[in-house]
Amino acid sequence: MKISSINTFITVLFLLTAIGHSQDAKEIIRKSDELIKSKSSYSEVTMTVIKTDWSRTITMKNWSLEPDYALIYISEPARDKGSVTLKRKKEVWNWIPAAQKVIKIPPSMMLQSWMGSDFTNDDLVKESSVVNDYTHAIVGEEKFAGYDCYKIESVPKPDAGVVWGKLLIWVAKNEYFQLKVEFYDEDEFIVKTYLGNDIKEMGGRTIPTVWEMIPIDRPGEKTVFIYNKIEFNYNVNEEFFSERNMKRVR
Repeated sequence: MKISSINTFITVLFLLTAIGHSQDAKEIIRKSDELIKSKSSYSEVTMTVIKTDWSRTITMKNWSLEPDYALIYISEPARDKGSVTLKRKKEVWNWIPAAQKVIKIPPSMMLQSWMGSDFTNDDLVKESSVVNDYTHAIVGEEKFAGYDCYKIESVPKPDAGVVWGKLLIWVAKNEYFQLKVEFYDEDEFIVKTYLGNDIKEMGGRTIPTVWEMIPIDRPGEKTVFIYNKIEFNYNVNEEFFSERNMKRVR
Protein backbone atom coordinates (compact mmCIF):
# COMPACT_ATOMS: atom_id res chain seq x y z
CA MET A 1 0.00 0.00 0.00
CA LYS A 2 2.81 2.41 0.87
CA ILE A 3 4.72 1.68 -2.35
CA SER A 4 1.52 2.06 -4.36
CA SER A 5 0.78 5.39 -2.69
CA ILE A 6 4.31 6.64 -3.35
CA ASN A 7 4.08 5.61 -7.00
CA THR A 8 0.73 7.34 -7.35
CA PHE A 9 2.13 10.50 -5.74
CA ILE A 10 5.15 10.50 -8.07
CA THR A 11 2.90 10.00 -11.11
CA VAL A 12 0.62 12.87 -10.11
CA LEU A 13 3.61 15.10 -9.34
CA PHE A 14 5.13 14.31 -12.74
CA LEU A 15 1.87 15.12 -14.54
CA LEU A 16 1.44 18.38 -12.66
CA THR A 17 5.03 19.35 -13.43
CA ALA A 18 4.55 18.56 -17.13
CA ILE A 19 1.34 20.59 -17.24
CA GLY A 20 3.07 23.46 -15.44
CA HIS A 21 5.95 23.48 -17.93
CA SER A 22 3.46 23.47 -20.83
CA GLN A 23 1.67 26.49 -19.38
CA ASP A 24 4.98 28.23 -18.67
CA ALA A 25 6.17 27.67 -22.24
CA LYS A 26 3.02 29.22 -23.73
CA GLU A 27 3.26 32.15 -21.32
CA ILE A 28 6.90 32.73 -22.31
CA ILE A 29 5.98 32.70 -26.01
CA ARG A 30 3.03 35.01 -25.34
CA LYS A 31 5.24 37.52 -23.53
CA SER A 32 7.91 37.41 -26.25
CA ASP A 33 5.24 37.89 -28.91
CA GLU A 34 3.66 40.84 -27.11
CA LEU A 35 7.05 42.50 -26.64
CA ILE A 36 7.43 43.12 -30.38
CA LYS A 37 3.71 43.73 -30.92
CA SER A 38 0.95 45.78 -29.40
CA LYS A 39 -2.71 46.21 -30.23
CA SER A 40 -1.56 48.56 -32.97
CA SER A 41 1.80 49.78 -34.27
CA TYR A 42 3.62 51.79 -36.93
CA SER A 43 7.18 51.07 -38.04
CA GLU A 44 9.74 52.18 -40.60
CA VAL A 45 12.01 49.40 -41.78
CA THR A 46 14.96 48.83 -44.11
CA MET A 47 15.23 45.38 -45.68
CA THR A 48 18.38 44.26 -47.52
CA VAL A 49 18.25 41.10 -49.63
CA ILE A 50 21.70 39.55 -50.01
CA LYS A 51 22.32 36.92 -52.70
CA THR A 52 25.60 35.36 -53.82
CA ASP A 53 25.88 37.65 -56.86
CA TRP A 54 23.68 40.66 -56.07
CA SER A 55 21.88 42.57 -53.33
CA ARG A 56 19.05 45.09 -53.08
CA THR A 57 17.71 47.35 -50.34
CA ILE A 58 14.05 48.20 -49.79
CA THR A 59 12.60 50.71 -47.32
CA MET A 60 9.04 50.40 -46.14
CA LYS A 61 6.38 51.63 -43.76
CA ASN A 62 4.25 49.17 -41.84
CA TRP A 63 0.95 49.71 -40.06
CA SER A 64 -0.67 46.92 -38.05
CA LEU A 65 -3.78 46.34 -35.95
CA GLU A 66 -3.32 43.00 -34.23
CA PRO A 67 -4.11 40.32 -34.94
CA ASP A 68 -6.10 40.76 -38.14
CA TYR A 69 -4.83 43.77 -40.07
CA ALA A 70 -1.53 44.85 -41.61
CA LEU A 71 -0.48 47.21 -44.41
CA ILE A 72 3.05 47.50 -45.83
CA TYR A 73 3.97 50.41 -48.12
CA ILE A 74 7.21 50.37 -50.14
CA SER A 75 8.91 53.79 -50.27
CA GLU A 76 12.21 52.81 -51.99
CA PRO A 77 13.66 51.90 -54.48
CA ALA A 78 11.94 54.06 -57.08
CA ARG A 79 10.88 51.14 -59.27
CA ASP A 80 8.93 49.57 -56.38
CA LYS A 81 7.71 52.78 -54.73
CA GLY A 82 4.00 52.69 -53.99
CA SER A 83 3.70 48.91 -53.94
CA VAL A 84 1.49 47.80 -51.04
CA THR A 85 0.73 44.53 -49.28
CA LEU A 86 -2.53 44.41 -47.34
CA LYS A 87 -3.80 41.79 -44.90
CA ARG A 88 -7.39 41.75 -43.65
CA LYS A 89 -8.02 38.74 -41.43
CA LYS A 90 -7.30 35.67 -43.61
CA GLU A 91 -7.08 37.52 -46.93
CA VAL A 92 -4.02 39.18 -48.49
CA TRP A 93 -3.70 41.55 -51.48
CA ASN A 94 -0.88 43.27 -53.36
CA TRP A 95 -1.27 46.65 -55.07
CA ILE A 96 1.03 46.99 -58.09
CA PRO A 97 1.05 50.69 -59.08
CA ALA A 98 2.86 50.15 -62.42
CA ALA A 99 0.08 47.80 -63.55
CA GLN A 100 -2.65 49.68 -61.66
CA LYS A 101 -3.87 46.33 -60.33
CA VAL A 102 -4.86 44.85 -56.99
CA ILE A 103 -3.98 41.14 -56.87
CA LYS A 104 -5.39 38.80 -54.24
CA ILE A 105 -2.86 36.30 -52.87
CA PRO A 106 -4.27 32.74 -52.64
CA PRO A 107 -3.39 30.57 -49.61
CA SER A 108 -1.22 28.40 -51.87
CA MET A 109 1.16 31.35 -52.38
CA MET A 110 1.70 32.21 -48.70
CA LEU A 111 5.07 30.43 -48.71
CA GLN A 112 6.34 32.28 -51.77
CA SER A 113 9.08 34.89 -51.43
CA TRP A 114 8.03 38.45 -50.63
CA MET A 115 9.82 41.09 -52.75
CA GLY A 116 12.57 38.57 -53.60
CA SER A 117 13.56 38.19 -49.94
CA ASP A 118 13.93 35.20 -47.63
CA PHE A 119 10.69 36.26 -45.97
CA THR A 120 7.49 34.70 -47.22
CA ASN A 121 4.08 36.33 -47.56
CA ASP A 122 3.15 34.49 -44.35
CA ASP A 123 6.15 35.94 -42.48
CA LEU A 124 5.36 39.51 -43.47
CA VAL A 125 1.65 39.57 -42.74
CA LYS A 126 1.80 37.13 -39.81
CA GLU A 127 -1.20 35.13 -41.00
CA SER A 128 -0.65 32.47 -38.33
CA SER A 129 -0.51 33.02 -34.57
CA VAL A 130 2.53 31.43 -32.96
CA VAL A 131 0.90 31.72 -29.52
CA ASN A 132 -2.42 30.07 -30.30
CA ASP A 133 -1.77 27.86 -33.33
CA TYR A 134 1.05 25.87 -31.71
CA THR A 135 1.55 23.70 -28.63
CA HIS A 136 4.65 24.85 -26.71
CA ALA A 137 7.10 22.99 -24.50
CA ILE A 138 10.39 23.94 -22.86
CA VAL A 139 12.96 21.45 -24.18
CA GLY A 140 16.09 23.01 -22.72
CA GLU A 141 17.93 26.04 -21.43
CA GLU A 142 20.93 27.50 -23.26
CA LYS A 143 23.07 30.60 -23.37
CA PHE A 144 22.79 32.31 -26.75
CA ALA A 145 24.40 35.61 -27.80
CA GLY A 146 25.33 36.21 -24.16
CA TYR A 147 21.79 35.73 -22.80
CA ASP A 148 20.41 32.87 -20.71
CA CYS A 149 17.56 31.51 -22.83
CA TYR A 150 14.67 29.11 -22.73
CA LYS A 151 14.70 26.76 -25.71
CA ILE A 152 11.08 26.16 -26.66
CA GLU A 153 9.69 23.68 -29.16
CA SER A 154 6.46 24.79 -30.84
CA VAL A 155 4.44 22.15 -32.70
CA PRO A 156 1.35 23.11 -34.72
CA LYS A 157 -2.05 22.01 -33.45
CA PRO A 158 -3.81 19.46 -35.71
CA ASP A 159 -6.43 21.95 -36.94
CA ALA A 160 -4.09 24.95 -37.29
CA GLY A 161 -3.64 26.32 -40.79
CA VAL A 162 0.12 26.86 -40.50
CA VAL A 163 2.92 26.15 -42.94
CA TRP A 164 5.67 24.92 -40.59
CA GLY A 165 6.07 21.45 -39.12
CA LYS A 166 7.91 22.72 -36.04
CA LEU A 167 9.62 25.77 -34.59
CA LEU A 168 12.51 25.95 -32.12
CA ILE A 169 12.60 29.31 -30.36
CA TRP A 170 15.30 30.76 -28.07
CA VAL A 171 13.77 33.34 -25.66
CA ALA A 172 15.88 35.39 -23.24
CA LYS A 173 14.84 34.40 -19.70
CA ASN A 174 14.76 37.83 -18.11
CA GLU A 175 14.04 40.08 -21.09
CA TYR A 176 11.62 37.81 -23.02
CA PHE A 177 12.82 38.84 -26.49
CA GLN A 178 13.38 36.13 -29.07
CA LEU A 179 16.99 35.77 -30.20
CA LYS A 180 16.74 32.80 -32.52
CA VAL A 181 14.01 30.88 -34.33
CA GLU A 182 14.54 27.72 -36.38
CA PHE A 183 11.85 26.82 -38.92
CA TYR A 184 11.30 23.15 -39.81
CA ASP A 185 9.21 21.60 -42.56
CA GLU A 186 6.70 18.77 -42.07
CA ASP A 187 9.52 16.19 -42.32
CA GLU A 188 11.40 18.05 -39.54
CA PHE A 189 14.19 19.27 -41.82
CA ILE A 190 15.37 22.77 -40.91
CA VAL A 191 14.53 25.29 -43.65
CA LYS A 192 15.73 28.64 -42.29
CA THR A 193 16.96 30.43 -39.20
CA TYR A 194 15.84 33.80 -37.84
CA LEU A 195 18.39 35.70 -35.70
CA GLY A 196 17.71 38.82 -33.62
CA ASN A 197 20.48 41.22 -32.60
CA ASP A 198 21.42 44.91 -32.05
CA ILE A 199 19.27 45.00 -28.92
CA LYS A 200 18.31 48.49 -27.80
CA GLU A 201 15.41 50.60 -26.64
CA MET A 202 12.97 51.61 -29.35
CA GLY A 203 9.39 52.72 -28.93
CA GLY A 204 9.80 52.50 -25.15
CA ARG A 205 10.76 48.80 -25.23
CA THR A 206 14.05 46.92 -25.28
CA ILE A 207 13.98 44.71 -28.37
CA PRO A 208 16.21 43.27 -31.11
CA THR A 209 16.19 45.93 -33.83
CA VAL A 210 18.00 43.90 -36.49
CA TRP A 211 16.78 40.53 -37.74
CA GLU A 212 18.45 38.17 -40.18
CA MET A 213 16.55 35.46 -42.05
CA ILE A 214 19.05 32.85 -43.25
CA PRO A 215 18.05 30.02 -45.62
CA ILE A 216 19.80 26.75 -44.79
CA ASP A 217 20.05 25.49 -48.38
CA ARG A 218 21.64 28.68 -49.82
CA PRO A 219 24.94 29.44 -48.05
CA GLY A 220 26.00 33.08 -48.21
CA GLU A 221 22.47 34.37 -48.73
CA LYS A 222 20.23 36.11 -46.22
CA THR A 223 17.73 38.91 -45.70
CA VAL A 224 18.47 41.62 -43.12
CA PHE A 225 15.49 43.41 -41.60
CA ILE A 226 16.30 46.64 -39.66
CA TYR A 227 13.84 48.64 -37.57
CA ASN A 228 14.60 52.35 -37.96
CA LYS A 229 11.54 53.48 -36.01
CA ILE A 230 8.64 51.83 -34.22
CA GLU A 231 5.62 53.23 -32.38
CA PHE A 232 3.51 50.91 -30.26
CA ASN A 233 -0.20 51.49 -29.62
CA TYR A 234 -0.38 53.66 -32.74
CA ASN A 235 -3.64 55.50 -33.48
CA VAL A 236 -5.11 53.55 -36.41
CA ASN A 237 -8.47 51.86 -36.99
CA GLU A 238 -9.89 49.05 -39.16
CA GLU A 239 -11.04 51.44 -41.91
CA PHE A 240 -7.41 52.29 -42.66
CA PHE A 241 -6.81 48.72 -43.88
CA SER A 242 -8.85 48.84 -47.08
CA GLU A 243 -8.25 48.14 -50.76
CA ARG A 244 -9.10 51.77 -51.47
CA ASN A 245 -6.43 52.99 -49.03
CA MET A 246 -3.82 50.76 -50.67
CA LYS A 247 -3.87 53.14 -53.65
CA ARG A 248 -3.51 56.37 -51.71
CA VAL A 249 -1.42 55.62 -48.61
CA ARG A 250 2.02 57.29 -48.46
